[in-house]
Amino acid sequence: MSALFHRPIRVLIAKVGLDGHDRGAKIIATALRDAGMEVIYTGLRQTAETVVNAALQEDVDVIGISILSGAHNTVFPKILRLMKEKGMDDVLLTGGGIIPADDMQELNKMGVGKLFEPGAPTSEIATYIRDWVQQNRPF
Repeated sequence: MSALFHRPIRVLIAKVGLDGHDRGAKIIATALRDAGMEVIYTGLRQTAETVVNAALQEDVDVIGISILSGAHNTVFPKILRLMKEKGMDDVLLTGGGIIPADDMQELNKMGVGKLFEPGAPTSEIATYIRDWVQQNRPF
């Protein structure tokens, strides 16, 4: 935990839809815990609504979506919309998985944070989250 924070960074990791592969999500969750963050893993087959409601209830700083199913152009915009409806403007929505570079750019333009490809160094993900939270979340 950084000296700047009064509590650990809280991250919710989720798998949305019918995507049944969660090895990567579990690896990221463990790496973020090892980096001093508090991680809530929702498990498989969540809906956008359950993810946003859990994030609100847990008062997280970051929502991380792991997606391998190809539904990223549906899932991320829906989660963003629900976050805006609930006033979660200071929560980072990020994620990773099988997402083409052009789609990543379009999702970034919509307001999704940096998206990571399979094999991205976990230290890079933790640093990105820590830096974003330091700049955007009042502790």
